[in-house]
Amino acid sequence: MHLKTDRNGQPLGFELTGGEASDSKQFESLMDTGPQVRHRAIIADKGYDSDVNREIARKAGAIPVIPYRSNRRNIPKHFATALYRGRARIEQMMGKLKRFKRVALRCEKTARNFRSIVAIASAFILIKSVHTA
Repeated sequence: MHLKTDRNGQPLGFELTGGEASDSKQFESLMDTGPQVRHRAIIADKGYDSDVNREIARKAGAIPVIPYRSNRRNIPKHFATALYRGRARIEQMMGKLKRFKRVALRCEKTARNFRSIVAIASAFILIKSVHTA
């Protein structure tokens, strides 16, 4: 599952792919998922590292904060580690989603049903964040 969140860790969109699918190929479709907002920075893990993805982020007017893979040639020495710490919000959101048993165990047999369960869990998390504020 590929997840798009805002800077507060609230879910904006998600994409489902098979376990064998490459993360970096889902980057552009994930950028188009959810509400269209202007991003200042796009934070992703090493799985999304590619020159194409960095260019997509720059064209969107954002700073790509994606660590370089260790097998990559000519790795720049500069990396925005302070911004990358914000990726913890994405991992925390994944943890919140996995508190829902049907999401954690992937009980649904079809992708359509699993997508629906994830959407319901995301909506529940959003509603809960509004009511506790």
